[in-house]
Amino acid sequence: MNIAERIYETVKTLPEHSAAEVLDFAESLKAKQADDERIRRENALATLAKYRGRFKAGTFSREECYDR
Repeated sequence: MNIAERIYETVKTLPEHSAAEVLDFAESLKAKQADDERIRRENALATLAKYRGRFKAGTFSREECYDR
């Protein structure tokens, strides 16, 4: 039995208001995880933005790479 099934079996026996609290808690965890992911992505993009325009993209030749 996986975690989701164990949670379901436990919540199934709780009164409605207690089950609603469990649902609210799970939804708040999901929202926090989404916020953390958004912040992590924004920080990564901000780091990359500092270097925008500093490097020129050249053509890559696999043969020249092997010749070195």
